[in-house]
Amino acid sequence: MTAPTSSPTPDSTGGAGGGSDLHLDLSPEGPRRTALAQALRAAVRSGRLPGGTRLPPYRTLAADLGLARNTVADAYAELVAEGWFTARQGSGTRVAGGAAAAGAAGAAGAPAGPVPERPRHDLLQGTPDPASFPRGAWAASARRSLAAAPTEAFGPGDPRGRPELRRALAGYLARTRGVRGGPENIVVCSGFANGLRLLASLRPRDWAVESYGLPFHRGILDAAGVRAHPVAVDGDGARTGEVPARARTVLLTPAHQFPTGVPLLPARRAAAVEWARATGGVIVEDDYDGEFRYDRKPVGAVQGLAPEHVVYAGSLSKSLSPALRLGWLVLPDHLVDPVLAAKGQRESWAGALDQLALADFIECGAYDRHVRRMRLRYRGRRDRLVSVLAERVPQVRVTGIAAGLHAVVELPRGREAAALDRARAAGLALDGLSSYRHPADRSQPREGLVVGYAAPPETAFGRALDALAEVLRRSVADG
Repeated sequence: MTAPTSSPTPDSTGGAGGGSDLHLDLSPEGPRRTALAQALRAAVRSGRLPGGTRLPPYRTLAADLGLARNTVADAYAELVAEGWFTARQGSGTRVAGGAAAAGAAGAAGAPAGPVPERPRHDLLQGTPDPASFPRGAWAASARRSLAAAPTEAFGPGDPRGRPELRRALAGYLARTRGVRGGPENIVVCSGFANGLRLLASLRPRDWAVESYGLPFHRGILDAAGVRAHPVAVDGDGARTGEVPARARTVLLTPAHQFPTGVPLLPARRAAAVEWARATGGVIVEDDYDGEFRYDRKPVGAVQGLAPEHVVYAGSLSKSLSPALRLGWLVLPDHLVDPVLAAKGQRESWAGALDQLALADFIECGAYDRHVRRMRLRYRGRRDRLVSVLAERVPQVRVTGIAAGLHAVVELPRGREAAALDRARAAGLALDGLSSYRHPADRSQPREGLVVGYAAPPETAFGRALDALAEVLRRSVADG
């Protein structure tokens, strides 16, 4: 018996194109056609078969499931009639667009609730301009590095990372950040968070951290069993002379304290190094956006003062894109082998092809050109932010603006929560300064808004600044 002429047809080759294999769990009870139709509807509802997915020809699916061809052809025809599938001569059977949403609404018996409105303006810190990723230059580096890659690059690899990238990083970091160490001291990791997890698994359980910092990083330490003790931060950075006696590791952001934005005073850098030498301790230097400085000379890495006591950590998350999960640790000699042992067998390794592309991107000068271009663009953004607020809300003070991708708008005590409420109502996504404060910090609390100015599209940046200025004007007027 042949299938009815209205039923779907297999493609002309007898194959299924993109839909050759399809996993379905059929109920053992009831007619086979009914069970198959139910399983197909469930796969569409769950999103496992999104709109446009090409399904196997009924002959192929029948053979895979051990069913009669007519059983599958009839089930397909039933779902075409119900609007779940579409069938067209020459293009086979496909899931209809919108079928999953329609099926879900029908199953629920009521329309879905309102979708939460997304913020109109993203002023969250920490995100570079995604539209500025240098696609052409990166693609050229990827092509060159792939063509030149040795055969062994496609094997298991080295937990240190590709030697090409470690050589390129050693030269770049020495030239631009004053970092001392050869390729043998560098371990490539999947971003700073991955590197911090590795270090937290090795170091003694008491760390000192800046009293203002990323809760995410404190969470990593906490998950590793580390007790993080806050060190107060003021206008000169962390008070490194006040590191708790029990601490043997200190996590710092010396070039641009996060989130307050101040550089670590030279005397405090020296105090941190002296502490490490006197105690045998280790400083973990998170140089998260050291490339972007505007109104001051570059601040070199603390690691250059004492490479035997400082772990220098960097990544591409701010300079290029967080989509490239690449970071690096420049380690003292005595920590290289322990970090490699903690890294383990391949589970936390960064992809070799991205490493090769980055090595070429650095060596050909494209990375330097990109950083210089973005430094000018972000400085222009920062200047607009400062100018608009100075004109419209002169009562507020904008700080931490000599470098980086964000600024802090300081607020009087008791105003931050109301300002954040107004920002949300105005469609602004940003953070309050108090959200970065260590819960055990006993120093005088500070309030303000942490405003990221890098990510909004150029066409929307002016409107975002207008909305921010109005939120701040009303917040200050309340006092």
